[in-house]
Amino acid sequence: MYFVLPRYANLIDVVRMTYREEGLRSLYRGFTPALAGILPYSGIAFYTFETLKEWRIRKRIMPDGQPPKKLRPVENLFCGALAGVLGQTASYPLDIVRRRMQTAGVTGHPEYTQSILSTMKIVYQHEGLFRGLYKGVTMNWIKGPIAAGVSFTTFHQLQHLYSLWQNLEERPTT
Repeated sequence: MYFVLPRYANLIDVVRMTYREEGLRSLYRGFTPALAGILPYSGIAFYTFETLKEWRIRKRIMPDGQPPKKLRPVENLFCGALAGVLGQTASYPLDIVRRRMQTAGVTGHPEYTQSILSTMKIVYQHEGLFRGLYKGVTMNWIKGPIAAGVSFTTFHQLQHLYSLWQNLEERPTT
């Protein structure tokens, strides 16, 4: 039986040795695609959420014949979940590129360190669209809607509580 000794003792050791062996730039490999992935994800998710929210408010009529001022939490959850799926699906190829760039030194693929577009092109040419740039997206379709739905719902519930608190503070005291 063989025991493989770990290469690194702790996280600080990882950073120190990576810096020593590959330089400062290697510590930020994958940073640009991570930032680039935030833009389409956030844009699509927030736009979709707000669009679905407004659509649902217009469709739901209260007993007095007026649309509600806000959605119920379960409606927020559903709108947020759908928004999260769309945002993550659109930005997922950049997540693949980020991971490939970050692990290029370990996996022996220096060609993944050139640029976002060249890495995306290499992955697409060698593995294709679904087996390459969308590899593993189904796991995101499971966890993503839950996380996005809970995030949007929590945000809107806290926003509502804050507005109630603001209204209480603005009341004149007698």
